[in-house]
Amino acid sequence: MTGKTLRSSRFFLSIIGFLMMFVVLSSFFLFHSVINPFETSSVFEFVVGEEHVYIKSEDDVDRSELVVVPLTPSSIKDTREVKENTVKYDASCDETKALLTVYMYDLSPEFHFGLLDWKPVSNEIWPDVSNLSQVPRYRGGLNLQHSVEYWLTLDLLSSNINEIVRPCSVFRVKSPSEADVIFVPFFASLSYNRNSKVDDTEKFSLDKKLQKRLVEFLTRRPEWRKSRGKNHVIVAHHPNSLVYARSKLGSSRFVLADFGRYETKTANLEKDVIAPYKHVVSSISNNISAPFDARPTLIYFQGAIFRKDGGAVRQELYYLLKDESDVHFTFGSAQKSGVREASQGMGSSKFCLNIAGDTPSSNRLFDAIVSHCVPVIISDEIELPYEDILTYSDFSVFVRATDAVKEGFLLNLLRGFQKEEWTKMWERLKEVAHHFEYQYPSKPGDAVDMIWQALARKKFDVNVNRTERVYQTP
Repeated sequence: MTGKTLRSSRFFLSIIGFLMMFVVLSSFFLFHSVINPFETSSVFEFVVGEEHVYIKSEDDVDRSELVVVPLTPSSIKDTREVKENTVKYDASCDETKALLTVYMYDLSPEFHFGLLDWKPVSNEIWPDVSNLSQVPRYRGGLNLQHSVEYWLTLDLLSSNINEIVRPCSVFRVKSPSEADVIFVPFFASLSYNRNSKVDDTEKFSLDKKLQKRLVEFLTRRPEWRKSRGKNHVIVAHHPNSLVYARSKLGSSRFVLADFGRYETKTANLEKDVIAPYKHVVSSISNNISAPFDARPTLIYFQGAIFRKDGGAVRQELYYLLKDESDVHFTFGSAQKSGVREASQGMGSSKFCLNIAGDTPSSNRLFDAIVSHCVPVIISDEIELPYEDILTYSDFSVFVRATDAVKEGFLLNLLRGFQKEEWTKMWERLKEVAHHFEYQYPSKPGDAVDMIWQALARKKFDVNVNRTERVYQTP
């Protein structure tokens, strides 16, 4: 009897050993079959249900240098977010199916991918975007936060490539007469970041020279003259970009971060679109997002504290909150470990402050959203992306600057949030976070898709009144 038992035990141990080896090998091949080509090799993705989870090695590279956000958008189910024009994957996308048809000028590479040091072969104007490994990479660090035109241009180029699976929100047509709008592929933010300084031997910066040439090109085009530029789309997301040309091209439809440095006649909510910043912290996957009790910090802010103009409120709040035990309010930068520290800090905090700085907006709001840290928006002049269809008060707290600096008000307000109330906002953050992800190829409901949809609503005069903001008051 003992011999039979021993043989049975050995038999079952053999089966268990075989199964364990099978699981290990399967996991290995699964990891390597889904690595995002735009991710470093130390980041691996695997799928659990509808979630994409990322595992990083201990010696992972600085996330500020990565180009493509890692999370795949979840399915879109909330009609308040995208209403009836939800766009799904369509391998046979064409001008008859797209929400928006777009003609894009074939500007010289020095206006776009040449700014990324892409070297065309012969007379090429555009890089081959069908091969993901050959797509020119955007510069890392804080340059990334204003990279909107890069992602939109990539999406337009890929709309004519059947092998690239993407939403059918927009399709690039060959003739201006076939287009709903005309896209101007000038990487204005990158041009400002790289070329705004004037060399000792020059009278103007290279950025200003490009702007002047762009104005000359556009104002001579029959397409511009026919509509006086009203059907043209120009991205100028950095608040200081396109300074020379903006008033001359103000009849066009701008894609901006905010209206803080624009005259109302040049940029306004009636004609223009607000786009999110590209966040610089790491996105948190829904299934590992820390809940209420696992976020020990009540309030988090890390950034420049002493700002001019509307940003003076930061300094006042610093002195009010800096000594509180459950508050992290310190100076910080996006250099080296700064981004990693912010990722960890926001991911372990209940509320993240988004305070007006030199301009009404900053990427800090979008860092908070993808960290599932409830944003506290203290910026009276801010305009928000997709606010005609997204109710920000469902996942954010609005406080006017004059109320925020009243002693004890902000601290008592946020300490007074019950676990159930905060959790409801946290759950909503997890539902909407993918609307603020830039990636290539684009996916349904991501930032690229949402911007095209916003432009379509403007073009076709769909109601674009923003949803109501609920302000917390004393």
